[in-house]
Amino acid sequence: MGKPAGTAAESQSRNEEPVQADEPAPSHRWSPEPAAGPLPPARVALVGVHGFGTHHLRNLERLQAAGVVELVAVADPQPPAPGSVPDTAAVFPGLTDLLAATSGLELIIVATPIQTHAPLGLAALTANADLYLEKPPVASLADFNTLCDAARASGRSVQIGFQSLGSHALQAIEELLASGDIGTLQGISATGRWVRDKAYYQRSRWAGKRSIDGVDVVDGVATNPLAHAVATALRIAGARTVEDVASVETDLYHANDIESDDTSVIRIRTNTGLPVTCALTICATESVEPYVTLQGSQGEAVFHYTEDRLTVRTPSGETEQVFGRDDLTENLIAHRREGTALISPLVDSGAFMLVLEAIRTAPQPALISPDYVQWEGDGDAAHAVVVGIEEALERATQEHATFSELGLPWALPAYGSAS
Repeated sequence: MGKPAGTAAESQSRNEEPVQADEPAPSHRWSPEPAAGPLPPARVALVGVHGFGTHHLRNLERLQAAGVVELVAVADPQPPAPGSVPDTAAVFPGLTDLLAATSGLELIIVATPIQTHAPLGLAALTANADLYLEKPPVASLADFNTLCDAARASGRSVQIGFQSLGSHALQAIEELLASGDIGTLQGISATGRWVRDKAYYQRSRWAGKRSIDGVDVVDGVATNPLAHAVATALRIAGARTVEDVASVETDLYHANDIESDDTSVIRIRTNTGLPVTCALTICATESVEPYVTLQGSQGEAVFHYTEDRLTVRTPSGETEQVFGRDDLTENLIAHRREGTALISPLVDSGAFMLVLEAIRTAPQPALISPDYVQWEGDGDAAHAVVVGIEEALERATQEHATFSELGLPWALPAYGSAS
């Protein structure tokens, strides 16, 4: 098990994944009414203003214009871009300095590299503020348990940045399953087909790493770029906490010159026996919107979670509907001030953390033979394409099988098969 990151985490200069199609389109966001009554805007601090931190800056700008928040301070060792932060917000090189100089915070948002989540999250919980922590929560199950203990001891609330869980489509899916329109739920799958080029892995020293200097990172396809696919599938399956998962199996590969996996199948079984199979790659021919499929005995439902779009197919026909979604920052503020239930509380990331832990402790991902990898584009814009990956993902999700079990020519032999 890797060592927990220390205070040197504040010296990291790059944030999480840049804003990707993993996020809802702007048309799916809604602007809140200005804060009502005597309550002033919530005082908010943002740790990490680059990479995915720019998403939070834009969202906080929207909420500040609506009178919901006041961004009073930001922290990042790399100074923010000119004009990206309100002139009224103080700028600090790290969270320690920010907390020492800032009082009255209600919310601290941490959008920093994965390996810094644990130390920064623990530091944030020492303030009288609630915490919004970007996904994945932390880089090991041990750190997750430590953070849960600290949150309970502090009495502070922690929201994890799985934005897709705010989709109103999830309630519609619950109602669909209760109605029996697609029959008995037999399985759930998540399919992700994205393209990432060489530059993607050159954007920071932690990109594509399993660890750095003995500190866990676990930047794999299922734990970072397509983590929402896994988290959304688990939520639909009713698997939230550690206790909701019976088993996790991994089949991990990489086509790029990286430590972590970029093409994988993760097969989960819930404590009710429901299979949840996630087949994911960032080595596709082209990027398509990821989706979660509910396989019923009399039909199916397909949820494109980045678009909040739900398609239901039954013998009587096909229907499609696009839903709205709740913003997680607003939800956390409403939780603190009004007792509204959290959408993505820390403890409900337990099932996802079991997946991350299985990936973290799995053998090194296997290299896909160059015979089955095509490179498209030039220079840093070149991206790997695993030959036949689209069909492989489709088969894996339909059959709830790993790449090895499918006998793909580039996959490792399945357990018990002839060598």
